[in-house]
Amino acid sequence: MKAKDYRDQSSEELELAKVNLTKDLFDLFNELKISKKLDKPHLIREKRRNIAKINTVLREKQKVS
Repeated sequence: MKAKDYRDQSSEELELAKVNLTKDLFDLFNELKISKKLDKPHLIREKRRNIAKINTVLREKQKVS
């Protein structure tokens, strides 16, 4: 998802999305430690970047308020 899409969401929705992405990332790391490989390793990078985008948008919303 692009940062532009995140800017249209409310802060509560962004916090919820951040929690869900963090849980997904945790599950991916656990799967990686158990099986020593992932079917889709690109998902780790994608989820980390999305969390960073959400953090950026949340910070922008705090500065404006």
